Amino acid sequence: FFLYTLLGSLLLLVALIFLYVKSGGSFDIQTWHALPLDGPTQTLIFFAFFAAFAVKVPMWPVHTWLPDVHVEAPTGGSAVLAAIMLKLGAYGFLRFSMPIAPDAAHEWAWLMIALSLIAVIYVGLVAMVQQDMKKLVAYSSVAHMGFVTLGFFIFNDLGVAGGLVQMIAHGFVSGAMFLCIGVLYDRVHSREIASYGGVINTMPKFTAFALLFAMANCGLPATAGFVGEWMVILGAVKANFWLGLAAATALIFGAAYTLWMFKRVYLGPVANDDVKGLSDINSREFLMLTLLAIAVLWMGIHPKPFTDVMDSSVAELLKHVAQSKLN
Repeated sequence: FFLYTLLGSLLLLVALIFLYVKSGGSFDIQTWHALPLDGPTQTLIFFAFFAAFAVKVPMWPVHTWLPDVHVEAPTGGSAVLAAIMLKLGAYGFLRFSMPIAPDAAHEWAWLMIALSLIAVIYVGLVAMVQQDMKKLVAYSSVAHMGFVTLGFFIFNDLGVAGGLVQMIAHGFVSGAMFLCIGVLYDRVHSREIASYGGVINTMPKFTAFALLFAMANCGLPATAGFVGEWMVILGAVKANFWLGLAAATALIFGAAYTLWMFKRVYLGPVANDDVKGLSDINSREFLMLTLLAIAVLWMGIHPKPFTDVMDSSVAELLKHVAQSKLN
């Protein structure tokens, strides 16, 4: 993680210094957006930003730091990392890369789309073989963030808006998944899937919450996980049918690894004495999970307040990015 961040941040710093000098000593982002940049310069700026933002998303193949960080981080750290930090890289693409270097963004969109599809398909397959619950959800995060970058770089309203909705939804759902793992870890002190089985028999209230968040992670309709991914898929179909089909296929993998983990951890007979001795969630844990459950259901059933807020910004961004700086 340190090496990835160091290299990416160094290139980002060089790009920022160049833009500062080019703009006559201004750090105003709107001024940077309006800078006339030729094709090669835009390409260099785009990839300098890409080096930093791709690490934070994270995009394949610079995602390898995320599972290890989640494993070592405490529950609260994992929840914050999933809910907030991963979104900074995606925000950077929207705020800096695409408006400052629109021609390069269009020219290299095929690469961004390819890396995003690898993330949602290949990393989803990697998640299916994980035995550590935190690692599984970490790889799941990479796959879900792949939908975000895919939506951004198909350059239509459904794709970009879907990517933004997916960012918010992923914050709720992935954060909730890590908190659920934390609830189990506090009691059994193990993240291994093999250490559990039949949790529903001793923690029925908790299992109900875990089921909701697992379904949201699968992208079940009426949950937060569905709306953004569906918008991105529709945007992808609008751009290219086969691209949309590839993105839709990835949902199968998401359902496979999430339901596989849920079945082995929560369903069936009680697996061992540790599970037999589990106590159900206390009032603090119940309140914490209830708030997240409300957010997940609200966003899935009534997403209009979220999409309405971003519609004008998405339209303005696409209008700006559609204007070439090479004329």
